[in-house]
This record gives sequence, structure tokens and C-alpha cells, in this order.
Amino acid sequence: MANVVRAALVQATWTGDTDSMIAKHEEHAREAARQGAKIIGFQEVFNAPYFCQVQEAEHYRWAEPVPDGPTVTRMKELARETGMVIVVPVFEIEGEGFYYNTAAVIDADGSYLGKYRKHHIPQVKGFWEKYYFKPGNLGWPVFDTAVGKVGVYICYDRHFPEGWRQLGLNGAQLVYNPSATSRGLSAYLWQLEQPASAVANEYFIAAINRVGREEYGDNDFYGTSYFVDPRGQFVGEVASDKEEELLVRDLDFGLIEEVRQQWAFYRDRRPDAYEGLVKP
Repeated sequence: MANVVRAALVQATWTGDTDSMIAKHEEHAREAARQGAKIIGFQEVFNAPYFCQVQEAEHYRWAEPVPDGPTVTRMKELARETGMVIVVPVFEIEGEGFYYNTAAVIDADGSYLGKYRKHHIPQVKGFWEKYYFKPGNLGWPVFDTAVGKVGVYICYDRHFPEGWRQLGLNGAQLVYNPSATSRGLSAYLWQLEQPASAVANEYFIAAINRVGREEYGDNDFYGTSYFVDPRGQFVGEVASDKEEELLVRDLDFGLIEEVRQQWAFYRDRRPDAYEGLVKP
């Protein structure tokens, strides 16, 4: 496996309906493949608006099964077509009353590898997620993909260091963090937390944010998606804060071993001293 992985992400504006939103992402994926990308990830609940700005039962209609629902099935076909690994965040229904904020991971041959369910569920103005989602219950899986070991952490999760660390302990080389975060609430944290987490855990992070305003609230999603390396440095330019954008970047996975040898954070962990961290 080559040390350099060409990776992509998409920050997108909401089109107004699921079919056109999926079609737009398919075209972005095909363009990324034309540019040589081998993995791509989309934003939080990519095929729907960010309906959590309101608390209305009508929005349960966006939910679908994973992996057998229409969106993930379509993305499996896209992965086979493009030869890319795809990270697919959707609103999942597991059964009556069981809903999750989920991301499916599909390998480059179109095979479904598994899913991650968002652990930390916010319930604050403009982000009424507890109305819709149960907390994730599948741990922090790391998927052995065609490009390497890939994990997922979703939006609000990024404020909690424990999951970032568990993904690193589970072997992650690249973690996708699909998000929907708005200007004014915590924008100053956006270019602080993920680079710090990349440094602390010594892997690459793909930080994806929505962009623009949508019809269900006043949230102004500010984009500025990026890739960050294990030294906490941006890989190429950060995306626009106003426009839809596809980013394609080369990630040198050889840097992970180099940094881990130099900084040795995993060597110097003290799990024997951390018992208090998991007490309620």
C-alpha cells in the first residue's frame, strides 16, 4: 500500500430535495475520482437538510435503514464505479423508535464495511438532536479499507477527546469528522479542536462542515472544511466559508509513524492512572 493517499471531502449547500442532493454528491465523487482520489467523505446527514434546527416529527421522514436503505445502496454502486472508499453520513432508522446519526463506510469495491453511530448528542438552540437521535452504541470502529485504517467521529463528538483517543488506540490513520456547525456558536473552535486532536492522537483528520443557510432555521453553516496532518498542520488550503467546494489532498501516511516515533505520545500514556476519567 502506498504511503501517500489522495483523499477528498465535500462541503455542500442544500439543494432542496434528496434526489438532487445525492446526484450532486455523486458528481463531486466522480470528479474526485478523475483527480485520482481514493477515498471521499460527505457532510453530516449529507442527503437531507440539517433539520435539527427545529423539533418537528415530520423530519423523521429523512431516516432510512443502514446498510440496506436507498442512499447507502446507491453509494455502494458509486464506490464500485469510482473505485473509491466512501464515508456516507445519513439519518438511520434501525426499527420503530430507534434512530441514530450514522455514517456508513463503503470500501472501494462497493462492499459495506460497517457503520459508526454518533455518541454525543447535543440539545441546544438550533441543534435539537436529542429530539431525533439515540446516542451511538457501536463503539469507535476503525475500518480496514483499501486506503488504510479509517475511522469516523461526527460533529458534536469532536468536543470530546475520549473518542478521538479510542479511534487512535484502535489503529486509525485517517478520521473523517462530518459536521454541521454554524457561524457564531463555536466557529472559533473549528480550526482549533481538530488540529489539536490530530496532534494528540497522531493521525490525519478530515473536518467537513456544511455551507450556507437552509430553510429550517437561522444557522449559517460556514464551511471552511479541511484536512489536517498529525503535526496539526493544514494539508493545502482550507475551503471557502461561503461556497460549496470539493477538496482533494495528498496525505502522506508515512508521517504518522514519523510523528509517533518523534513525539511518542502513545508510549507515554498512563492508562493505569486514568480510572477517574470514567467515573460518572
